[in-house]
Amino acid sequence: MEEDHHQDREAQAVKISDPPAESNPPADALATSLCLLGNHMFPDPVVTNACSSTNRSEPASLQPPDVTAEDPGPNAAPPSNLGTESETQDSDCQNNLPARSADRGTEDAGIDNDQSDSGEFVVTMLAKAKLEEQGIGVKGRSSPLLEAGIQESPSFTSHRDEDVTADSWRRHRKHVFVLSEAGKPIYSRYGSEEALSSTMGVMMALVSFVQSGDNIIRSVYSEEHTVVFLQKGPLVLVCVSSSRQSEQQLRGELLYVYYQIISMLTQASISRIFEHKKNYDLRRLLAGSEKILDGLLNLVDSDPSFLLAAVHCLPLASSLRDSLSQILQKAITPNLVFSILIAKNQLLTIVQEKTVIEDARLAPADVHLLLNLIGASSAFQAGEIWTPICLPLFNPDCYFYAYISYLDPPECTVCLLLLSTDKEAFYAVAECKRKIEEAMSAQNSLSLIAKAQSYSVSQVGVSDLRHFMYKPFDVPDNHRQLTQFTSPEMEAPYSSDEEKMRLLDLYRYMHSRIHSTSRPLKLIYHVAERETLLAWVTSKFELYTCFSPLVTKTCAITAITKLLRWIKKEEDRLFIRYPPKYSTTPNPSKSSRSSRSDQQDTTDNGFLSIL
Repeated sequence: MEEDHHQDREAQAVKISDPPAESNPPADALATSLCLLGNHMFPDPVVTNACSSTNRSEPASLQPPDVTAEDPGPNAAPPSNLGTESETQDSDCQNNLPARSADRGTEDAGIDNDQSDSGEFVVTMLAKAKLEEQGIGVKGRSSPLLEAGIQESPSFTSHRDEDVTADSWRRHRKHVFVLSEAGKPIYSRYGSEEALSSTMGVMMALVSFVQSGDNIIRSVYSEEHTVVFLQKGPLVLVCVSSSRQSEQQLRGELLYVYYQIISMLTQASISRIFEHKKNYDLRRLLAGSEKILDGLLNLVDSDPSFLLAAVHCLPLASSLRDSLSQILQKAITPNLVFSILIAKNQLLTIVQEKTVIEDARLAPADVHLLLNLIGASSAFQAGEIWTPICLPLFNPDCYFYAYISYLDPPECTVCLLLLSTDKEAFYAVAECKRKIEEAMSAQNSLSLIAKAQSYSVSQVGVSDLRHFMYKPFDVPDNHRQLTQFTSPEMEAPYSSDEEKMRLLDLYRYMHSRIHSTSRPLKLIYHVAERETLLAWVTSKFELYTCFSPLVTKTCAITAITKLLRWIKKEEDRLFIRYPPKYSTTPNPSKSSRSSRSDQQDTTDNGFLSIL
C-alpha cells in the first residue's frame, strides 16, 4: 500500500478525440465559441480561465482514433475537506456504469407526417377519450405523464420560469441541457428552453466546430466548472457542473437523461423522426414530461443507487419476501414478462419469465427509470394505469405495456408493476392484480410490509462506523439477477440535506478514484476534516465506509471485517438472493433481443392504433 498526497489539478482544456493536427478547426474559432458559452454560463472570474487556453490531445498516431483520451488525473478534484490518503493500484478495476447496449433492429425508411404531427403520441400515452371509449386505464383521468406536468408532489419545486440572466441561475450546482443536432432546444434543468435557445445554439456550434475537424468534443475544464458533452444519435446532451464530480460520473448521469427520453419515445422512433425532419422540435412529443426529467436529476443527486449502478432492496424477512415472490409466480397470464413489487421506493421482489432470464438480464438502470416514472406524479395513485414504456437497456426500440397500481390506498406505498408484451392484455393483467391482492390479503402481507423499515448503522454493532454502502458481486451467474446494494439510513451527523450531500460527494470522489480510467485502485484510506473513509473493491464486492475522524487505518480494516461478517449473516434479509421465475404461454421470447424487429413493427402500429 502506497501513500498518496495527491491533490487534483484540473486542466483548463477542451478534451477531444485524437485527430490529425492539420484537420483541427482554427483555434481562434474554437476559443470564440468557448468564450460565448462562458459569458452566459460562468461567473466573470471563470470566463477568462475557460477561454484562456485550448489544449488538444496527442496526434492520432499515438492512439487508435476510436479510443477516447483518459481523464485528467484521477478523474475528479477532491472536495475541499480532503486529507491524506492511502491507495492500492489495480489495473484490472472495471467501470460499474451500465455498459450494455442492445443492437438496433430494422427501421422504416421514413416517418409518416401524420404520425409525427398528430402530436404527443407517446407522452400522452393513453389519451382520456380513448381510455373512456375502450374502458381501460384510469377512468376520468388523463395520461399519467401529462398529469406529471400538472400535479406535483409537495416537495417538488419547479425551476421552469427561472430568470436565466440572474446570478442565482448561474450558481446552480449542475445544469443539464438537451438539444438536437440542428440546435433545437429540447430540455433544460433550470429556466425555459426558449430563453436558452441562443446558449444551446452556441453549444451546438461548439460541437460542430470540433466535428468539422473529424473530432468529437468530450469535455471542457475551467477553474470552477466541468462541461461534459454526450452525443447519442440525433440528440446532444450537455452537463455544466461545479460539483467536482468526475467526467465519467457526469457522463453517466447524462446517459440516464437520454435513457429516460428513450423510455418515453424509443430510440427507433427518435431516429425515424430526425431522419425525416432534422429540425423537428422534439418538445412536441415530450410536452408534459419535464417533471419526469427533473425528478430523475433530483434522484441522481440524492440517491447512491445511480452512482453504484445497483438497485436498493427494502430489508425484509426472507420468509416474507419468498411468500410475496410465490404470490407473483402464481398470478400469471400469457405474454407477462416481469412482475415487480415496490414499497417505499425500494424493491421488494421481482419475478421474470423464465425465457427472459435465459436471454437477458434486466438492468438496474431500467428499474431506476421505472421507479422515477412511478414517483414523478400522483396520477399513478388514482387507480389502474395501462401505459406503454420502453426499457432502453433491455431493448431501446420497443415498448412493453406496463400495468401500474398501488395496493394500499390511500397510503400508496406498495406498488405493483406488471409488464406485458401484449397491448391488448389490460383485462388479463388486471385479473392478475386481483389474484395478487386476494393472496396478499389472506396472508396479511400489506401490514407486514408496512412494518418493514430500513435499518440503522447501530444495528451492525461496529463502533465508530457512521455509514456504508455495500454492493456484492458474488452472485451465481445462472441466476442473472439484478445488481443490488445495501446501506443503512443516514443518521447524525448526516441528518440535514446539506450534510447528506456532503457525504455523497465524498463517496463520489472515492468512487471516481476507485474507477479511474488512468489509475484504478483497489483500496483507498482517506482522512477528511470531519470523517475518515475507506473504499475497497474486490472480485466479490464493492464497499464504501465512513467512520468518525479519529479512526486509524488498522481500526478501520478491523471494523470492515466485522461489517462483512454482519452482512453475510443478514444477506437473505438485505438482498434478493435467488430471484424466482415463472413460465407463461405462448412463449414471450418475441420481446427479447433475438426477435426485436418483429415486435418493433407490431408494437409501433398497435400503439398508434390505440390513440
